[in-house]
Amino acid sequence: ATSLRDYLDACKTACNLAAFWDGDPVSPHHTAGVNGFSHYFGHTIFLFSSSFLSLVFHRLVLSTFSRMNTNSSDEFFQATNHAEQTFRKMETYLQHKQLCDVLLIAGDHKIPAHRLVLSAVSDYFAAMFTSDVREAKQEEIKMEGVDPEALRSLVHFAYTGVLELKEETIESLLAAACLLQLPQVIQVCCNFLMKQLHPSNCLGIRSFADAQGCVDLLNVAHNYTMENFLEVIQNQEFLLLPTAEIVKLLSSDDINVPDEETIFQALMTWVRYDVQHRQKDLGVLLAFIRLPLLPPQLLADLENNKMFSDDLECQKLLMEAMKYHLLPERRPMFQSPRTKPRKSTVGAFYAVGGMDATKGSTTIEKYDLRTNTWVQGGVMNGRRLQFGVAVIDNKLYVVGGRDGLKTSNMVECYNPISKVWSTMPPMSTHRHGLGIAVLEGPMYAVGGHDGWSYLNTVERWDPQARQWNYVASMSTPRSTMGVTALNGKLFAVGGRDGSSCLRSMECFDPHTNKWSMCAPMAKRRGGVGVATYNNFLYAVGGHDAPASNHCSRLSDCVERYDPKTDMWTTVSPLSVPRDAVGVCLLGDRLYAVGGYDGQSYLTTVESYDAQNNEWTEVITNIHNTLYASSY
Repeated sequence: ATSLRDYLDACKTACNLAAFWDGDPVSPHHTAGVNGFSHYFGHTIFLFSSSFLSLVFHRLVLSTFSRMNTNSSDEFFQATNHAEQTFRKMETYLQHKQLCDVLLIAGDHKIPAHRLVLSAVSDYFAAMFTSDVREAKQEEIKMEGVDPEALRSLVHFAYTGVLELKEETIESLLAAACLLQLPQVIQVCCNFLMKQLHPSNCLGIRSFADAQGCVDLLNVAHNYTMENFLEVIQNQEFLLLPTAEIVKLLSSDDINVPDEETIFQALMTWVRYDVQHRQKDLGVLLAFIRLPLLPPQLLADLENNKMFSDDLECQKLLMEAMKYHLLPERRPMFQSPRTKPRKSTVGAFYAVGGMDATKGSTTIEKYDLRTNTWVQGGVMNGRRLQFGVAVIDNKLYVVGGRDGLKTSNMVECYNPISKVWSTMPPMSTHRHGLGIAVLEGPMYAVGGHDGWSYLNTVERWDPQARQWNYVASMSTPRSTMGVTALNGKLFAVGGRDGSSCLRSMECFDPHTNKWSMCAPMAKRRGGVGVATYNNFLYAVGGHDAPASNHCSRLSDCVERYDPKTDMWTTVSPLSVPRDAVGVCLLGDRLYAVGGYDGQSYLTTVESYDAQNNEWTEVITNIHNTLYASSY
């Protein structure tokens, strides 16, 4: 290929040669290393003078210009199968034990090979043969701890690129590949084992991957074990685990179980399998069971069980759990890692409808705390805004709202298991911007706007009669307020009354059918999200502005209400202002989902740690959110 680049390279080469020659006397010792221009031909050394180099330079220039301006007859040839043919020839030499310069010894097996081929595919052999270690010059090298057949397979792979993967030999093959530093083989072996994962072998594969340092395989096997824990504990591998591995499982927050009792029963099954040797570790292992989350009756039975009553450490742990149940008002004082529910036992929450960038959304997204992922959970039958949501008996209810300018009294029920919607009896009043909460069984629809005026009326759903009935009205009309249940009462927080946002809060007692005023918040807020945790009520985000300009002052403020003292306390604010934010409790944290920041509708989520009084962004996104509900 003739080009200007060839010309420049030629000029550079000639100039460099001339500079070298002119700056140094003629000497065989010097000329032998001049950029390849001086060579040995037999026993004769050709030396080039300065005048000769000048001639070379001019001829190179003329030749280059000539080639640039005329069609060249020069060609380049690239053999497409050259490398393949070369390696086939090397394999033939290997088969006939020709030109072999090293003998690998594994057990009683002797495997001939060529150092160059081994070094080309294995960093282990490359380092060995190019360093000063004694093996670099030895013709026979002992490969300690390597399975002979695995080594033979890997040597064969070095020449052919072909590898046979079998269930019965895959672990020895992977172990040898890890030692010899064959990344391609390691990857295919790990992929093979990932496909073989089963509840009966995942613990063994997990342990093997850990020993070999195969991080990807370890993570996949660990996640498989966590996901399929109920099946894993029914297999022999689980019963044969050493104590240290049992501790790793029990201490994980990611085990997929319906409740803590399942994990406790798994531990007891493991102990009873070899009770003579394992009972001594029961006190240590029981510390990793979240005993306060077990049913009280089970705790009472354990207290009288000789296996536990004779162990002082077990007795201490049982007493701690009993106090948690006997003194519910003191539970905030008893908070510890053992009172924190595992992720799979707290359920999930749903983000329902809301606004996307331009219009109302019909999608429902489900957040799984254990996997920290969002998945689509369903689709609503139509677009709705400013509706209410509630969960009863593991079913999701969507109540009221509006489609454009039309306010609805429609109620629909969604079964997330069957993914089927059903239509329920409608409310007596059309409502959007209403609040929905469940109190001691029934569902309440509170306040809102009927398209003409702000409402103070309240309806209660009677599941037996399958109809809505009015209960006592609030003292103040409210729309876009927060509604939640706490300590047997219903609370309506903030909102708008048509002229301004509200600071006030009132609570409803279903036994007296009366509303009463509570202490007001520090700040007026409409579009506020509310949730309860540890006997406190939290008011999150919202807006404070005249009705005609409700987006001008958005809030990141979070306040906490204590019903015992009837007082509000300001706690750590949100990381960003959120109006019309969805708030719910999941596990031991409050989640603020989506909302509006004054410029765009948000897909971000943040969670509140009450113990440390801090909000943390949850590194995952949803597509559309204005409302959320725990399930």
